Parts: sequence; C-alpha cells; structure tokens
Amino acid sequence: MPDTGTADPAAGEPAAEDRAEPGPLLGIGAAAARAGVSERALRYYQQIGLITPCACTPGGTRRYSEDDLARVARIRQLQVLLGFNLDEIAVVLRSEDRMAQIKRSYHHEHTSDAERRELVRESLRLQHDLRATVEAKRVAIEGFLADLDVRIVRASDLLSQMTAPAS
Repeated sequence: MPDTGTADPAAGEPAAEDRAEPGPLLGIGAAAARAGVSERALRYYQQIGLITPCACTPGGTRRYSEDDLARVARIRQLQVLLGFNLDEIAVVLRSEDRMAQIKRSYHHEHTSDAERRELVRESLRLQHDLRATVEAKRVAIEGFLADLDVRIVRASDLLSQMTAPAS
C-alpha cells in the first residue's frame, strides 16, 4: 500500500503532515519487536484502522515511526489497563485524534472567537463521552469485584464449616 501522505480519515488518525518528523523508520519486524506485539497484530491494527504506518516503500513494505510505536503503546495500554476491546479502543483513538485536531485549530491564528467556542464545546463533548466510556468499564469491574467478594465469603464460610471440630 503506497503512502499517500494522508491517513485514513475513517480511522481518525492524523494525516502524515500533522505528525512529528518521523526520524529513523522501522520495518514491521523491528517495529513489532519494539512495540512488544506480533507482526500479525500490527497488520491487524492497520487493517481495522487503528494505525496507519507513516510510510511504505515502493514495494509495499510498511515503515513505522516513533509516533506509530507510541500509538501501538496507547492501544496496548487501553487493552491492558482498562480492558478495552479493539472496537472501544477505536472510539477512544478517534476521540483523542479529534481532540488533537481541535487543539491545532483552536491555536490557529485565523480561528475566530466563535469558532474557538465551538471547538471547545466539541472537545468538552468528546471528553464527557470518553469519561462515560471509562465510567461504564469501572462500574462493570466493580460489579465483578462484588461478585468475587460474595464468592470468597461463601468459600471461606464453607471451608470454616469443613474444618471446624465436630462437637
């Protein structure tokens, strides 16, 4: 897949011109090793729109930058820390990408005060939506922990009854 200089807008990922200078680029094997994922995972993340390698060689070899690796680290963080599935991660990444675009637009010298107010409103909506997503996950985890606590008490009571001397 040749590099067109822009990312997939459906993925919400910033266009190449919005990214930091790429520095040395890594092939998929080195990128996967550095990111702690498999090459297959990187290909899959690209297939479902979570990541777009910053470049491809004329022969179609993917090349990954430090920004790409940071995005993979963010994906892994959302998986491990919050237990998000890839669909939930896609929503988070799109929101974070949009908030980064909003920040750039807000600070652009030709943005009017009215446009800035609307940008802040949109950013606030996105942040509220993300908070609601994380809150729902927290509530689910608390419910799971409460269920485990009940099971632990039952098992402890059962063990106590089994080990108590008969009178």
